[in-house]
Amino acid sequence: MPIREAAAEDWPDIWPFFHEIVAAGDTFTYPADLTEEQARATWMLAAPDRTVVAVDEAGTVLGSAKMNRNHLGNASHIASASYMVAPAHSGRGVGRALVTYTLEWARAAGFRAMQFNAVVETNEPAVHLYRSLGFDIVGTLPEGFRHPARGYVGLHIMHRAL
Repeated sequence: MPIREAAAEDWPDIWPFFHEIVAAGDTFTYPADLTEEQARATWMLAAPDRTVVAVDEAGTVLGSAKMNRNHLGNASHIASASYMVAPAHSGRGVGRALVTYTLEWARAAGFRAMQFNAVVETNEPAVHLYRSLGFDIVGTLPEGFRHPARGYVGLHIMHRAL
């Protein structure tokens, strides 16, 4: 699956699924009413960070990932990433391809590990995917996330050495 650097021209293809996923309020810690301008500023990262898109043979954007250092200063050797797959294309390996890509990017960029700070424990497909790619749950913030249907649920911190 081709994965390439996201360009400004990709934003109109990213925004609809970004908005749908965030407005659902069940997997990301972003405010459900995030404006398009706020979303774009949050997702479309400038170098040395990166934002990429996964596309099909026709160039249709299937999903996107942003990757960056997780902390500054003496903890700047730890990477992080976030992923969104267009719901119409879920279950087709897009997420796995994006996570694999970000791990390769982080390794090549000299990071020593990747950490996810807030994986909603009820997001079972994501938790399963990350664990299958070598991530461990190193802690859970009890009731750290207010799920719209399940109430207060935990937020996992997940880690993988590179």
